[in-house]
Order: sequence, then C-alpha cells, then structure tokens
Amino acid sequence: SKMQSVRRFALGVLLLGAAVACVAGAAEDVPSMRLRDADHGDARRANLSAFAPSPSPSGFLCSGTGMVSRGLCRLVHSMSSKLRCLFGRPAAAPLSGYHLLRTPLHSHSIGTPLEDRAKLGLRGLLPAGVVPLTVQLENLMDQLRGKVSDIEKYSYLATIQDGHEDLFYAALVNHTFECMPYVYTPTVGEACMKWHKIYRHSPRGLYVSLDDAGSVKQMLEQYPEKGIKAICLTDGERILGLGDLGANGMGIPVGKLALYTACAGVRPEFCLPVHIDVGTENKELLADPSYMGLRHGRVRGERYDALVREFVEAAQAVYGRSVLLQFEDFGNTNAFRLMREYETKACTFNDDIQGTAAVVVAGLMASVRITGVPLSKHKFLFYGAGEAGVGIADLLSEAIAEEVGGTVEEARNNIWLMDSKGLVCSSRTDKLAEHKLHYSHPHETGCKSLGECVELLNPTALMGVSASGGAFSEDVCKSMAAINDRPIIFALSNPTSKAECTAEQAYTWTEGKCVFASGSPMEGTEIGGKKLVP
Repeated sequence: SKMQSVRRFALGVLLLGAAVACVAGAAEDVPSMRLRDADHGDARRANLSAFAPSPSPSGFLCSGTGMVSRGLCRLVHSMSSKLRCLFGRPAAAPLSGYHLLRTPLHSHSIGTPLEDRAKLGLRGLLPAGVVPLTVQLENLMDQLRGKVSDIEKYSYLATIQDGHEDLFYAALVNHTFECMPYVYTPTVGEACMKWHKIYRHSPRGLYVSLDDAGSVKQMLEQYPEKGIKAICLTDGERILGLGDLGANGMGIPVGKLALYTACAGVRPEFCLPVHIDVGTENKELLADPSYMGLRHGRVRGERYDALVREFVEAAQAVYGRSVLLQFEDFGNTNAFRLMREYETKACTFNDDIQGTAAVVVAGLMASVRITGVPLSKHKFLFYGAGEAGVGIADLLSEAIAEEVGGTVEEARNNIWLMDSKGLVCSSRTDKLAEHKLHYSHPHETGCKSLGECVELLNPTALMGVSASGGAFSEDVCKSMAAINDRPIIFALSNPTSKAECTAEQAYTWTEGKCVFASGSPMEGTEIGGKKLVP
C-alpha cells in the first residue's frame, strides 16, 4: 500500500542516515596530548573530549559517545552552520593572522605547517621554518630547568600558557611530576602572594566584583569561550594556608583548571577560572599601590550572598544547569553555608570540604594494605578543625559506617578533632562552630597541646590540616611510633611551608615506620637502606 511504501522509504532514510552517521563518527579523531617520537603532525594536542561540545540546539545529540551519536552531532552541526549562513546568521569568522597567534587556545605558533600559513594569514608573522612540537617541548624543558627559583619556573610556564597552550599542556602531560609543582602547589602559593607583582597583562578568567552586581550575566555572555562546562571560583578569603589574599587568589582557579586539562583531559576552552571580589581584610595588600582588587574590607551579609547568587544563576542561564561550579578556598564562614545552599540547586562541590576529603579518604583506604588495620579499627586525631578537617572527618565517618554496616553517628566516635583552643570535646566552655559539633565527644579533662592529646588519646592516625608549619614535632612523631607499629601521619596543609612536617622528618623520626602522605609533593628519604617516598 501507499502507507507501507512511505514507511519503507522513511525507514530507508533513517538507516542511510545512521550509516552515514557511523562513518562520520568513526572518522572523528580524538586527539591525544601524549607525544610520540615520530609525532610531527598537527600541533593541536590538548585534550580528550571529556565534556560535551558547546551548547547548541543539537546538544541532545552530542551527549552520547557512540559512533552514531557523534556522527549525527557532526552532521547536525554542519547543517545548522549552513542554515545560519542562508538565513543571515553566519557562524563566527575563524581567527586568522595576528589575532590567531595572539589567541593561545588556537595558535600552533612555529609548529603551524607551511601549507596552512598562507590561508591563515600567517606569512611574515612567523619564522620560515616549522619546528615540531616535540622539539619545542625539548627546548621548553631545557629553559625551565635553567631557571633558578620556583617562582621563575612558575612565571615561565605561565608565559608559555599565555602564548601557546598546546606547548604548555604538552609539558604538563609529558613531564607531570616535574612540572606540576610549578603549576599548582606548592609554588602557586607564592604566586598568589605576589600575583599583583607578577601579573602578566594577559586576560585569563573572569574577575567579578561587587561593582559588577546586576551585570554578571552580560559579563559571562561577553566572555570569548561560549562552551564553558567547568567553573572554578574563589573569593580569595582562605587561599591554601595563607589566609585572605583577595584578588590575588585568582592563581588558585587558574592552576586548578590547568590540572583539569592535563590530568583529566578536559578541554581548556571548556574551563573558566573566576574570582569573586568582595574586598579583603589583608591590610598589607590594601596598603600596596599595585594591589589590583577592591580597596576595602571584606563585605559580608546580603550583598555578598546576592553577588554569589547572581553569579550562580547567570552561569546556569548562559552555560546550562549542568555547568560544574567548583567552590575553592572560601573561608569557613561561607564555605559550609554555600555548599549547603547550592548542593541541591546546581552541579557543584566545595573542593576544600569534599574534594580534599575524597582524596584523603582514598589514601587512608589504600593505607590498609600496608598497616593491615581496617579504617574501623583506627582512632583518628585531626590537628585542625576547619573546612578540610571536618570535610575529611565527615566522609571518613561514612566510609567507616559502610565498612562495618553501622551508623555514621557510631563511626564518629573513632574521630577526634583539635582546633586552636585544644581538643574539641563537650566539656569545652566556649561556643563551638556548628560544623564541629558532631565531633564534640565527652571527655572530662580535655587537652590543649598536640603532644598532650597524643599521649591522652593514643591515636593510630594523625591528620594535619592546621596550616601550622612544623606542628608535628619530633616528640609528637616519636610518640606516634611508640604507640603504633605502623602509625599513619598525614601532613596535608599547603603550601609546603605550612605543612605540619616534611616526609623526611616523619620517616626519620619514626625510623621508617610511619605511613606518610602530604598535601604538596615532597621528596622521600632513605632509612635503613630502603627508599621511602610519600
């Protein structure tokens, strides 16, 4: 019948479309950032397609990973581009010439093939020769290793990132262990302290201040990259263990998102570092003529909340409700409150409370293979009761409860906290912050010093989250080794100057018995002919 013929025709069209889509999807190349010796092709290496393409009417087609969905995505994008041209809405003109070279996300610099230079308008703007990315990388590493100080190495890599992101990420991916300390901790701490001095006048990220209230959505719409999928934002109040650095805290989102790309394969054009400027209480910065942030004390209350709310809502309006919002280095006053406020309203997490906790609890789980002691049999003493300490303790409680099939409340009995006033316990007369109350256990006498608490509680695991450099003294570490066959000592505070002890100290003072981890990379040491590495 005629209806059957129509159905057969429609089915044939669908099958043909699927076949073409499969071909298109199979032809799609997923670039790799890992370099090979014979790799002299296109210099564009950055990043696996870990997130979906930029928002578009065809976004629902582009969410899949199979050949059909990828192929249909490419076909629809191609068709929509042609239709826009026909109906007066042409796609944005591709970058070329000088402006292409000044756009680090798209420039291949001296690696641009000769046959592409003419059509891209690059003749005369580059030297005549073509230098493969592998050779550029060798030269970069030679230059980097020739720098004297860590901050010089940080600035050099940042300069490369501002001009040639392919090369920057080639270095970070292929020399991760060597380069990461100069991109993030510990060197990023010094970089943030000197941010107003080493500012390179190259736009990176978005600075949103109280003066921008009412215009945040417009600012996001004007940002050149339109397909943002991950935003890392800070208000600069608690930068690592360094305190309130105001607008200088922008170094943290910039560095953290570089690791998103290098370690997780998220395309750099999908990442947006943001600083929310509400002032600073850092008097030294406020008095410095070169400080670039708002020059007044930190604003709190409704104006603060309104600006954060406007940013979250604007980000979701411009980039979609699935855009990831990573809150980073907010002060205790706001961190827990904002986490609870937006955890059901946005795709979000607080890195200091939840991200740090995930990594540390994973480390504690891994330690079981060395100590032979399950988490539920440990007694944990946290030196520090802020965002990181309580965040780790909360997740650790859940892990213990799951291990034994008990309740979180019961699991918390294995975990003790110390703050600046001593042991967190119910006998304390001062008012405890809300986030500490779950760990305020009954104790008749309490204790003030760390050494006293170690002797009193006999912990099996000592967790440093205090930002008090050197707090884990020789006596404390020796006491942990006397109490336990394999004590766990985690000195997690950043940067290295704020770490409670070094790996070498912990291993030496416990005669190699401890299981050690740190918040920043540290060198190991040799004890009894055995090389110990954190």
